[in-house]
Amino acid sequence: MKTVLITGANKGIGFETAKQMAQLGYFVYLGSRDRVRGLESLSKLKASGVSNVELIEIDVTSIESIKRARQELETKMEALDVLINNAGIAGEQPQNMSTGRIENLRKVFETNFFGAVQMTQQFIDLLKKSEEPRIVNVSSGLGSLTAHSRDTVNSNMGMFDAYSCSKTALNAFTVMLAGEFRGTKFRINSVGPGYTATDLNGHKGTQTVEEAARRVVKYATLGSDGPTGGFFKDDIIPW
Repeated sequence: MKTVLITGANKGIGFETAKQMAQLGYFVYLGSRDRVRGLESLSKLKASGVSNVELIEIDVTSIESIKRARQELETKMEALDVLINNAGIAGEQPQNMSTGRIENLRKVFETNFFGAVQMTQQFIDLLKKSEEPRIVNVSSGLGSLTAHSRDTVNSNMGMFDAYSCSKTALNAFTVMLAGEFRGTKFRINSVGPGYTATDLNGHKGTQTVEEAARRVVKYATLGSDGPTGGFFKDDIIPW
């Protein structure tokens, strides 16, 4: 049975992604920073008939927590087939670049960017042991510099500038990492799941978590001829 580790999977898009991946036959390690909330989410999945899932307590902002999780998973699996870097925060608002608190910017980057980098670095050896390793970095359309420069996104006058910058950086990480593993069995992509009703935006999003998760799952389960080093939603998102 193939394995997948999903960070921030106790709610929202991460939770639904865990459910859909389990339904496809993957054994899911549901990553949650909060153990109590993680156990609640685990219970919900099992109550819905999903049994191929297990909680893994992990805080992506803590290298010690990540290392503990890796050591635990090394005793449970020979290889990790899929890593989905989903954990993310919106940060306090507003986030205007000219006046936003630098402490808030650092906090957002710590989770949304450095968290994904730390996770990948710590689990890359387990991924290398997979026959078809996949990494999905859950990004956002707000990370598109092209969209911002063309003024085709509504960032609510700086409400999400820090968040947007962190996702642009995450996309850069995707490109660099995919380049490092070009010509190998790895498929590494950023996915913008779309404006989804979750806690991140006060449930103001215009689409469901089911719709968003399907996009993440698509790139988590790519075949050997699938793309790598790209930024996708339903189609290619411009950088």
